Amino acid sequence: MSDLQYARVLFAGPDLEQGSFAELFCRELADLRGAETLDDVVDVTAGPAPLWQRVRECLALGELPLLVLDVDPQTSSPQLDWLRSELHRIAQEYEAADQLFVASPREASSAASACELIDQPQRHLDCADVPSLPETHAWSHIPRHTYRVLACAGPRCVRRGALPLWKLLRANLKAAGRLECDGGAHITRTQCQFPCDQGPTLSVYPGGRWYRIANEEDVVCLVNEVLIAGGEVPNLIQKEG
Repeated sequence: MSDLQYARVLFAGPDLEQGSFAELFCRELADLRGAETLDDVVDVTAGPAPLWQRVRECLALGELPLLVLDVDPQTSSPQLDWLRSELHRIAQEYEAADQLFVASPREASSAASACELIDQPQRHLDCADVPSLPETHAWSHIPRHTYRVLACAGPRCVRRGALPLWKLLRANLKAAGRLECDGGAHITRTQCQFPCDQGPTLSVYPGGRWYRIANEEDVVCLVNEVLIAGGEVPNLIQKEG
């Protein structure tokens, strides 16, 4: 792989078509690799279909080897495994799975970091030998819980500092002995829940209350007053409309 030269490199992620992030990312990318590179930017905010389409076009045209850079700030190891498995399935139709590669920059929001990664083949993953998902594993049962907490990890809530707050929420529940147990809470991160201007957004079921959790004090209050005491915190509840 050390001498591998890609025929095409695709930059795929959410919020790459419009908005401040898209403007800055594309400006930096054009400065680094030329304005024509912007044709290789694929916005997947509404779903991965545009990426699958572009990959199929590249495979049909024989633009190989092909590198897909996942520049989603929320990318994780499971997401990369999923992306590789989906690309493997598509590439098999063209018998080209060994010519398709995936990578994710350490700084996903930086076009410079993404461009540097192109010349670091040791960090690229092929789509030929993708680890299979085990048929049975430890995560086979619904965890015990009383409350279901949906914590938004959409792009605008993340920009408002959601991720460290959700980590603190989990830590506080664990310290209180109320994480995934009878009388406790199960936390699930979601994509955009839509009342973005009131975020970071968190909703709790049963009851379906939507909360704005802006800082560490709000996290502590929510855990103590709602998830432990079973009460309400009216000043944290989001307004309708």
